[in-house]
Amino acid sequence: GDGSTPALRLVCKDAPLLEELSRQPKVRSFLGDRLDATSFRIDPAFRGVVKQALLTVGYPAEDVAGYTEGAALPIHLRTVARSGLPFHVRDYQREAGDVFYAGGDARGGSGVVVLPCGAGKTIVGIAAMALMQRNTLVLTTGITAVKQWHREILDKTDLTEEQVCEYTGDTKEIGPVTLATYQILTHRNDKTEEFPHFKIFDQRDWGLIIYDEVHLLPAPVFRVTAHIQARRRLGLTATLVREDGREADVFSLIGPKKYDVPWRELETRGWIAEATCAEVRVAMPEPLRMDYAVAEWRDKYRIASENPAKDDMVAALLERYSDSRVIIIGQYLKQLRRLRKRFNLPLIMGQTSTAEREDLYNKFRRGEVRQLILSKVGNFALDLPDANVLIQVSGTFGSRQEEAQRLGRILRPKPGGEVAHFYTLVTRDTREQDFAHHRQLFLTEQGYSYTIADGVELTEQMQAAG
Repeated sequence: GDGSTPALRLVCKDAPLLEELSRQPKVRSFLGDRLDATSFRIDPAFRGVVKQALLTVGYPAEDVAGYTEGAALPIHLRTVARSGLPFHVRDYQREAGDVFYAGGDARGGSGVVVLPCGAGKTIVGIAAMALMQRNTLVLTTGITAVKQWHREILDKTDLTEEQVCEYTGDTKEIGPVTLATYQILTHRNDKTEEFPHFKIFDQRDWGLIIYDEVHLLPAPVFRVTAHIQARRRLGLTATLVREDGREADVFSLIGPKKYDVPWRELETRGWIAEATCAEVRVAMPEPLRMDYAVAEWRDKYRIASENPAKDDMVAALLERYSDSRVIIIGQYLKQLRRLRKRFNLPLIMGQTSTAEREDLYNKFRRGEVRQLILSKVGNFALDLPDANVLIQVSGTFGSRQEEAQRLGRILRPKPGGEVAHFYTLVTRDTREQDFAHHRQLFLTEQGYSYTIADGVELTEQMQAAG
């Protein structure tokens, strides 16, 4: 690839099947000359798109065309982190890195590692960097995630501040290890122009490109990824479910799933906190029932989500867990502002400045702030290590990907092995209850017990337990 190989070959041992595939319109346009009964020449520029095409017709190809090695960069993992704490890569993190790299063989080097939130996906990325010792480009979801990667890389490896650069809306530096956001990559002033920041892919001789939270990879980045198939690529995620259904593109352009550990297994091994999940059903107050009954179909969900009766349930839970670190998360700002006013808690939302957000997160980490309200911004890779109670007051239409991320907020292992609690508040007998069913399926599939509780009964039990 990358012009260094004159051409690639598509080989299929089954000649009749190859004949059939070559007649498929989706595939045919990417095939070059026929070389013999079982192979075609492929232009290196089509390496990504031909894999996509073959996958759509039901015949995924194995890509063993090899890689451009990229510019060397000595990287060593520390045994004692800069923070002074001992550091070692956990067995499953090392395995994931090893399986991905495959000793440098052409069968390794591109693929996706699936690990629960809180299981240290960043460390898998850093372990892969240490195996490969090459210039690395890390693409991630936003500025907070860039800062988290930056912190972790400097803390856990011998790289220096000068070697690790950030390429975001705020700073645009490119160095041996560069951390960039998906937003900046897909930013352009005008819909008709090219994406100016895609040049980052060619500005250094990258040996590895890491796609963090690969299920959120924006569609334009798929297009550019199709052109850089000769670079090793590692996708990291807690879930392979994409809201746009383009999972197949992840596999054909980044690579197949290489490693997957179910949450329950990590929980039993003590790497992530044990969790209890409860759906608390709250009644709708009489006056609202009429509003709900006459509302348009799509407004019903919002009315149910914003049910003010949930506020009393939140009050009972905040009292019950007054010594814990609690995150309240929701989708509707009107509801979150109402909770902020009633409980006098800090609220982080889309328009909160990065500085204020970082400040609150640091206070939360240090335990100076113990209760925090997060709007939807809180769905992405935030490093909030010690929340052990999550109260979800409203959520998007039960998308499984968000459940994975929300649960990940509280599944980091806790000192003294304390249990984490996930409460989701749902208005009884409404559309919201129907949507909560998705969440239940997702969590039970992951091996969690999921209890359904009545709000009034739960409040009474908690008061009795005092």
